[in-house]
Amino acid sequence: MNPTLDLSEITQKIGRLFIGGIPGPELDTNTIRLIKNYHLGGIILFTRNIEDPLQLAHLCMDIQKVAMENSGYPLFLAIDQEGGRVARLKQPFSQFPGNAGIGESTNPEESALQFAITTAREMSLVGLNMNMAPVLDVAQVHMDSHLVGRSFSQDPFAVTKLGKIVINALQQGGIMAVAKHFPGLGKSDLDPHLHLPTIHATFEEMQSVHLAPFQGAIEANVACIMSSHAVYPALEPGIPATLSEKIITDLLRKKMHFSGLIISDDLEMGAIVKERGLPEGAADAFEAGIDLLLICKSQSILLDSIELIRDKILKGDILYERLEKSLERINKYKKRFLYPRKRISLKAVREYFGNQLCF
Repeated sequence: MNPTLDLSEITQKIGRLFIGGIPGPELDTNTIRLIKNYHLGGIILFTRNIEDPLQLAHLCMDIQKVAMENSGYPLFLAIDQEGGRVARLKQPFSQFPGNAGIGESTNPEESALQFAITTAREMSLVGLNMNMAPVLDVAQVHMDSHLVGRSFSQDPFAVTKLGKIVINALQQGGIMAVAKHFPGLGKSDLDPHLHLPTIHATFEEMQSVHLAPFQGAIEANVACIMSSHAVYPALEPGIPATLSEKIITDLLRKKMHFSGLIISDDLEMGAIVKERGLPEGAADAFEAGIDLLLICKSQSILLDSIELIRDKILKGDILYERLEKSLERINKYKKRFLYPRKRISLKAVREYFGNQLCF
């Protein structure tokens, strides 16, 4: 432990590990308190938070204003904008067919490029800075319905190639890309939103099929990789990847040499809540090597998770150096993608979307 830090400083450092959700389309008092008192690391937005581009731009401005006035750190402002069935930004934002549509198009590389360039431009315009995309799961014949349409291809080479195009174009446009769901959910026959899947793949199949696109993403300098809430017996029996030090630290960090941010999938999913519970699951994910902990809805669970991790650090159950390593990576990527701070121009939003805006 650093003996010069008081309790509130330690709590605020831990708060920077978390990306949370907010209830509605405006910045509410509970979220302001969370940003002010706990120095939240980021916010993820959903359809419930978005009415139109101008409202979204105002919301992003308000969030960053509170963050900068209280912690001096801008927030990760994230969204799931894969295209197709998973697209939180509706019209007048540009609409795309999703990964399967891209993969099946007459010119997949050009389709992937146009999706990423346009998405980065529109996200940046309203103040967003992180896209929870691309999905790099390799499609399988009996893939669970929650993934249908979200994979580029059944061919790992095609998934790798298109994934790298999307990552490069998003990040060149100033948007952090998040490759998901490591180490590959394509063979899942259950939805982790509800249940804990087991991926029945040999180690050789994991290496040659499911891990290959993520190695490609690392080669493309992807900013973030998201863990999956599934069990991989060939890698570590019985423990979901998000909670597995062997998968997160030994495999992804050490063997695959990923130096970017590792983010959990939503910890409120059934796969974690039913099997491990929260806040214990959040602490276990952090111990396994996750840098950013995603809790998309309940702010009270998020606060409980901050307190549990703080208590474990104070007791010495988690080393303080473990916290410092994640904060170092978080600061590095905030400096890379969030500085210099871009001013959101409401005039530019109006001009871009024109008369399609809702007022």
